[in-house]
Amino acid sequence: MNSPMHALAGVITEKFILAAPQEAARALASLATHEVLLLIGPLKAQVVVACLNPMDPPKAAAVLRRLPLKQASYILARLNVEQAAKLWKEFSTPYRERLSSALEPAFVKLLAEANSFAPDSVGRLMHTDFVSVRTEAKLVALIERLKSLPRKKLPAACYVTGKDGELKGVIRTAELAFYTPQSVCGSVMNPAEFLHPQDGAEKARKAFAEAETDSLPVVNEKGVLLGVLLKEALPVTAEKTSLWSRLTK
Repeated sequence: MNSPMHALAGVITEKFILAAPQEAARALASLATHEVLLLIGPLKAQVVVACLNPMDPPKAAAVLRRLPLKQASYILARLNVEQAAKLWKEFSTPYRERLSSALEPAFVKLLAEANSFAPDSVGRLMHTDFVSVRTEAKLVALIERLKSLPRKKLPAACYVTGKDGELKGVIRTAELAFYTPQSVCGSVMNPAEFLHPQDGAEKARKAFAEAETDSLPVVNEKGVLLGVLLKEALPVTAEKTSLWSRLTK
């Protein structure tokens, strides 16, 4: 495929994935692995994530294995936890060991445990694509990082962690304008309510109600930040389903 045609194919593929990720995943899965790589290899990581999330795990694993290790580890860490855990089981032991060297130990442990989480647990429903900074970082570095993100990916909150990845606090993105760029993140952060991967949906609903927020960080037993749960990710309750049924009759 010549360069202009390859570029055009990439643009079309990107628009297809963003508009209809599930349909795009099915269409790409029908192609040979090397053909999929030709189409998605040059795309941005968030587009590849959107495509691999709904793809059948064996095919998604085959595609990920063919990507450079750094790129593959970055994408794996941003897939839905349930999908990432399924891909992890598809990989051979030697490849898992290679990936482990490029991933955070807490995330590797999460993948190993994910299949034991209940279907409606926080660990299954959370996502791992979040923005975090160290306590000693300055706000100017965080602001520059946020500027590089697409508008749709701009998070409502950024998390502050210690040297070992432990959650220390939260900074609301909308509040950044109230601080000077040279402020240290650890000095302007607020305390953060959090959840654990094993927590159920009902406990998460109560936590959201008490914290009056639409997103909550998820930490492991050592307090290490693993992911973020969005309120909208929680399954609809029976009461809401019943009300919706009555309204639509």
